[in-house]
Amino acid sequence: MDRTRFIVAGSLIDGTGAGVRRNAVLIVEDGIITAVGGRENLPRDPGAPVDDLSPCTIVPALVDGSVFLGRSPAIDPKMRGLPEEASREQRLALRARHLRYCHDHGVLGVVDGDDPFGLARHRADGTMPGGPVALRTAGPLCRSWDEAAGGSSDRDFLRIGYSPDINAAEATQPRMSREELRRIVQHGPDCKKIVVANGREAVAEALAAGCDAIEQGFGMGEDNLRTMAARQVLWLPGVVRAKNGLDGSASGGEVCCRFSLRFAAPGQANPGAEAFWKATLAGQLAQLRLARALGVPTAVGTGAGSPGILHGESVVEEIKLFIKAGFPLAEAIAGASAVGAGFFGMEALGPLTVGRRATFLVTRGTPQQLPRKLGYLENIYIDGAPSRAYRKDPVKAAGQGAQSSF
Repeated sequence: MDRTRFIVAGSLIDGTGAGVRRNAVLIVEDGIITAVGGRENLPRDPGAPVDDLSPCTIVPALVDGSVFLGRSPAIDPKMRGLPEEASREQRLALRARHLRYCHDHGVLGVVDGDDPFGLARHRADGTMPGGPVALRTAGPLCRSWDEAAGGSSDRDFLRIGYSPDINAAEATQPRMSREELRRIVQHGPDCKKIVVANGREAVAEALAAGCDAIEQGFGMGEDNLRTMAARQVLWLPGVVRAKNGLDGSASGGEVCCRFSLRFAAPGQANPGAEAFWKATLAGQLAQLRLARALGVPTAVGTGAGSPGILHGESVVEEIKLFIKAGFPLAEAIAGASAVGAGFFGMEALGPLTVGRRATFLVTRGTPQQLPRKLGYLENIYIDGAPSRAYRKDPVKAAGQGAQSSF
């Protein structure tokens, strides 16, 4: 009994997509959830270990299915990344800082979509003192068969650039032939293949090649969504990219938005940018709404590290956009947690159900205050116990002699 812990939650969102459960009790043994019930399951022994989180809502740890740990989301292009001559130690320090930002915002699953310097394996499995961050990597973005065949053998998946990033100024045309794409997907490394593709034709060709997931998928249309639903191909829509583009274009210059705060820099106005991003955002939200109706598996992938898209907190912004597209809160949370964890094989993360690890986020207040409250976590639990790495008030904790997570 000394290894059994009882955790009382005022509200539980378990990550399966099911509705909110009130006054839930998680029974945890050796870090594993063995039962989920009501208050009648509390022990009568007054000395039993009970964590009373009744004023709080708990949700699964978050997962970001598309980040760039080696890039800074800084507005100024001169600060976007390290110079070519930067040392390995400097690059590792930048990645570590971005991992810490993710952890502190409850993003305990991170998928690095472009690691050109091969740093991911120098990570101690993404573990920080007191709290792990499940880290998956694609290695460098794949743009040709030679890059696919000659890449690292220890990558977790392959991320293929078939269309330019939606944030890029260039036209969204495939960078390789469909024959080369098919060869990479069907005969490339033995791992899951995620294709960055935009537009009806490019996405259709990626699906015909047999990819496991589509990233971005702007303007792909209903037929492609129906194909994805039938084959259960994962979609990482990256809606926050379009929202960020719109917020950054609204004042007409070189402006980039960090969600609620705007940072402006001198530049030439682009009169068509606002109309473009407004239409792009509206179209992606409409596609996301249809994807839910059709049953397309959908997960959060923010592109954090792109200009103005911050590591960690951008996940909350993407959840808000899922809700704007018509997802109920519980389903949006599932897309930001269990769906991505399952696809990327993050066994320590996922839904808060029997047999799973009791790793979750604690937010003070009711579900009605979500997802906003995810930006102000009360605590993080790892395997049924409070994380030793998380500090609710890191400034105050530092003043009291607390150590940094890295």
